[in-house]
Amino acid sequence: MVADKQTIKLNGALDRQTLSQEWWSSLGNSEQQRLRAAKHCELDFQDVQRVDSAGLAWTLNAIREGNAQGVKITLCNLPEKMLKLAKISELDDVLPVG
Repeated sequence: MVADKQTIKLNGALDRQTLSQEWWSSLGNSEQQRLRAAKHCELDFQDVQRVDSAGLAWTLNAIREGNAQGVKITLCNLPEKMLKLAKISELDDVLPVG
């Protein structure tokens, strides 16, 4: 999942069928420590093939969880569907697209 010290590449589907746990708790201890030390993490959505409202909620929670750990989260390569869901939900200004 972690591509380098600060980038996490997501893949597959981010939907209610595939998302079972919070982002931060899905990371191993060493990944958590590395991200805390870096104080920044980029979530790369390039290989995400499907996303629904649960995926958007998961992403917003990941941003909140990162902030709570002192890790600034930025997003890149967001799927068009996620951008549309965010716009419809009036959350597009909340997503830290970098």
